[in-house]
Amino acid sequence: MKKVGVLALQGDFAEHIIMLEKTGVEALPVRIPDQLKGIDGLLIPGGESTTIGKLMQNYGLMQPLRDMVHCGFPLMGTCAGMILLAQEATDLNFSPLGAIDITVQRNAFGRQLDSFEIDLSVPVLGQELFHAVFIRAPFVKDIKPDVNVLARLSDGTIVAASQGRVLVTAFHPELTEDARLHRYFVKKMVSGNTRG
Repeated sequence: MKKVGVLALQGDFAEHIIMLEKTGVEALPVRIPDQLKGIDGLLIPGGESTTIGKLMQNYGLMQPLRDMVHCGFPLMGTCAGMILLAQEATDLNFSPLGAIDITVQRNAFGRQLDSFEIDLSVPVLGQELFHAVFIRAPFVKDIKPDVNVLARLSDGTIVAASQGRVLVTAFHPELTEDARLHRYFVKKMVSGNTRG
């Protein structure tokens, strides 16, 4: 059985653990570097990107995660996780991990009050729309040519993307009953050894 870690420093990591377990993997909370050993993939959840980044530094996780990025380790990031996995992010007081060649605009849709939900077309998941929950969400401001756009809002704003073994979303798939994105990550990035 594959083991997928969920960074459990801050944010909605418990919901991601439940969703990953629905896909048939063993999902484990990760708080310290030793817990990175033996996992086959890692998910960085939503929360507050600056806080998560500070805690990653405090717990000694930043360099091990940068090393994993360099090795092409399977990674998924949602909301704040997308910010942390980006090549660049606006208004961030540290360098993100650089796992995917995108530039992210933080808090792009405004404050908590400007949160919204929408049914999105995500073609890699099939024809059925995906109910996406956006909470103080970022969006992808710029991408490099080898990044795959997985979902856009009706105005063209990119809200989900992948590159090699990395998957990111601006929204919170763990706040729905729909495990298709988590299943896609496990099947394509964790089990599929995709590097393209």
